[in-house]
Amino acid sequence: MPSSLDSSDNIALEGEPLSRHGLIKFIVPSLMGVLLFLVPFSVGDTINIGMGLAADWLKALLGESLPAIATLVLCLSFVLTLYVKASRPSWAQGSALGELFDVTLPWTIMRGLGAIFALMIYFKVGPEFVTASYTGGVMLNDLAPVLLTFFFFAAILLPFLVDFGFMEFIGSLLRTPFRLIFGLPGRSAIDATASWMGSGTVGVLITTQQYEKGFYNCREAAAIATNFSIVSIAFALLVASFIGINHLFVPFYLTVVVAGLVAAVIVPRIPPLSLKSNSYYEPVGCQLQEERTGDQGLLRYSLGMAVARAEKAPGPRQLLRVAMFNVADIFFGLLPLVIAIGTVALILAEFTPLFTWLSMPMVPVLEWMGLPEAEAAAPATLVGFADMFLPAVLASNIDSELTRFVIACLSLTQLVYMSEIGALLLKSKIPLKLWELVAIFLIRTAITLPIIVVMAHWLVG
Repeated sequence: MPSSLDSSDNIALEGEPLSRHGLIKFIVPSLMGVLLFLVPFSVGDTINIGMGLAADWLKALLGESLPAIATLVLCLSFVLTLYVKASRPSWAQGSALGELFDVTLPWTIMRGLGAIFALMIYFKVGPEFVTASYTGGVMLNDLAPVLLTFFFFAAILLPFLVDFGFMEFIGSLLRTPFRLIFGLPGRSAIDATASWMGSGTVGVLITTQQYEKGFYNCREAAAIATNFSIVSIAFALLVASFIGINHLFVPFYLTVVVAGLVAAVIVPRIPPLSLKSNSYYEPVGCQLQEERTGDQGLLRYSLGMAVARAEKAPGPRQLLRVAMFNVADIFFGLLPLVIAIGTVALILAEFTPLFTWLSMPMVPVLEWMGLPEAEAAAPATLVGFADMFLPAVLASNIDSELTRFVIACLSLTQLVYMSEIGALLLKSKIPLKLWELVAIFLIRTAITLPIIVVMAHWLVG
């Protein structure tokens, strides 16, 4: 098995004393990463993480200018893409920055669509189904500011969590239980924790970077991104409050965790995820050290792996260069995709009967499960594929507390929604196609819905 570790790394793994320099280089940045991404803070009536607090500060600082900034970024993305494809400037030849703008025709169209939508929404020109506050307005005025500020700090601060040995440390400690339970590497526990404490998009960002660096194979990356990118506790609180079940938050989140864990055990073991290749991202290959503890204890071995990784961590200049490229990639590559796909999805959900038609087979299923107002609830079981908050919007007018509880839980366990996670996955190097995301969404719905209904009847009555 290929390995990126040299002979000095092997010394750290074979029982030799760990260097003080290596331990410090592992502990200090990793502790900063944990504090920024994994430790929740109570701020007023909300729960947040350090990075989220920084994002909220920047959002408050920029305020109402963020939609204008997002519109400018979207227009720049499209203009620079057209310029690079038409002129082939020297700075774009063979460079990562050139690759960012030299994209295929479908992605160029998506960037153009994102820019057009942004201009229409910001200047309030064009048809209402695009500019309405609950379609395009949601994307540009509500979601885009969050993505700009959240991902700005995520891209800059994420190396503290993933590049200085913490992934190796946790991955080595948890590799056996995670392999047995989920069929996944232990380091994926970091993705899950970052999602629960911070944001599902941060979990996906970690997964895509780990895949592109050769630490996850294709099957592992696809399984982790579509099964562990659960929304944060903070967003769960928001959904519970909006749908009117905040007094049931403890049983609500317990139900989400139980149903999500069951799905995480089953979904990676069945198609389409089980059919994914075990090959690694071709440009880098496998970068994992072969797991062998020898006579060492598990903790000593995990520390050795962490220190070996920390010793090879990039320097400040390289970290800054990579961070700036990651910010540019998210702003110019991901944001247009999110705005384009999200706006179209919300238009279909709000202005067409598409999801009502698609959800008609769900009415007898919900009635059989004993849920009141099944006909009103049925569209909310599928509309989450467009946007994760839409089920809560549709279910907020349902009188039955039991039914609202089920819809709220389901919306958080389906995970794959196109306005954010889906767009991020399609943009990434992880080989997931649109039809596979649809299939995974439906499979997760089929697995988690019965569990949620049983627990709802038990906990809510």
